[in-house]
Amino acid sequence: MGNHSRHADVQRSLAAGSPWTRCLASRKDTAAASINFTSPSDTASCCPAQHGTTPCWYPLAALLLLCALSACRAAGSGGSNPTTAVRTPLVPVRVVLDLAGATLWVDCDAGYASSTYRRVPCGSKPCRLSRSAACATDCPGAPSPSCLNDTCAGFPGNTVTRVSTGGNIITDVLALPTTFRPAPGPLSTAPAFLFTCGSTFLTEGLAAGAAGMASLSRARFALPTQLAATFRFSRRFALCLPPAGAAGVVVFGDAPYAFQPGLVLSNASLIYTPLLVNPVSTAGVSAKGDKSDEYFVGVTGIKVNGRAVPLNATLLAIDKKGGVGGTKLSTVAPYTVLETSIHKAVTDAFAAETAMIPRAAPVAPFKLCYDGSKVGSTRVGPAVPTIELVLGSEAASWVVFGANSMVATKGGALCLGVVDGGRAPRTSVVIGGHMMEDNLLEFDLEASRLGFSSSLLFRQTNCNNFRLG
Repeated sequence: MGNHSRHADVQRSLAAGSPWTRCLASRKDTAAASINFTSPSDTASCCPAQHGTTPCWYPLAALLLLCALSACRAAGSGGSNPTTAVRTPLVPVRVVLDLAGATLWVDCDAGYASSTYRRVPCGSKPCRLSRSAACATDCPGAPSPSCLNDTCAGFPGNTVTRVSTGGNIITDVLALPTTFRPAPGPLSTAPAFLFTCGSTFLTEGLAAGAAGMASLSRARFALPTQLAATFRFSRRFALCLPPAGAAGVVVFGDAPYAFQPGLVLSNASLIYTPLLVNPVSTAGVSAKGDKSDEYFVGVTGIKVNGRAVPLNATLLAIDKKGGVGGTKLSTVAPYTVLETSIHKAVTDAFAAETAMIPRAAPVAPFKLCYDGSKVGSTRVGPAVPTIELVLGSEAASWVVFGANSMVATKGGALCLGVVDGGRAPRTSVVIGGHMMEDNLLEFDLEASRLGFSSSLLFRQTNCNNFRLG
């Protein structure tokens, strides 16, 4: 690859998708219908006609990727069978979901074959929008997605291993199923979806069989924004992550969220809090002045069993100059990660509130564990004190119950699922996948706000019960 003069936001130029999304059709022969979710370090299998059966890495699993029916139809969706590809057979492609990545990337070294891929030329509008100053110019081999010249260069990154590399930015066909009322809708096709070519070595550290990662971030060419522009619906998506072995869903556009047995969540049913912008990029490859594409929220305090935990409040704020501190959501982190002093304060407070429950030896990476046979059970998981993330005001608190705070281990211990992130982490609080399970999260990029349901278990349903028909 020729001169990468700048480690810029090239990732943003990549069309992104979501780890769900690479099941898409970056290849013409992979126009995906239903897509199995693969959480970071787990993989999603974009197998047509298969609604999430892939067990996940940490507690996440297969997700079905959908877009809003009215919006997709308005964009001219075609076909009548969500398992039917556009002119060519579907090919399963496994990818990892990433709320942080700037683009969808897929391994183009391992037999990527397509008749519809196109390079993004250096200096073209998409290349300029990506703010890339890098251009691939010196590949002597036969033209292929991984060997192109005069092609805009991106920097796909594995956010699990924190490794980035150079890669060509190309376009290809992407097909997704429209929504589910009264039954799964027809495929909608994006004929020129932007994404980046990665290398085989970049998949190291991902779940077995994963061929790349896809982004649900706020980046310009991430899946939410690119799909919204293509199909002309709002830049909004809802994410419902399931426990291992179950199915979840991500829905793009404006649609009610229906669950069996008869629960429909609307805007009025969710609690909203602003999505904050970190003024300093948190990406592995970025340029000076870039802002972060990750999703930050304004946690101002933490309570255990209704009692405030004494914390250094400055750690909860984002430093405007260096971009450190604050709270973000991550699907790459299986469990919630806390800066050392916050971790100690929370575990100490939790231990004090559970002094009557017999302890068990710590099980790495957790520090506080209990004899699981001595912990009661409730509708919302183990009978333990709640953990409350105070989001600006008491009314916007995210209450975490036992199903999302406790982790069962093989030896029978039940551990508080928070991990010590060290004394000087880039971000003070990282809300991991386990804490998000069976919670409906609505990312509204238009209004820059996050809506959340709290545990669906309280409403006698879960992400696996999302109604598809």
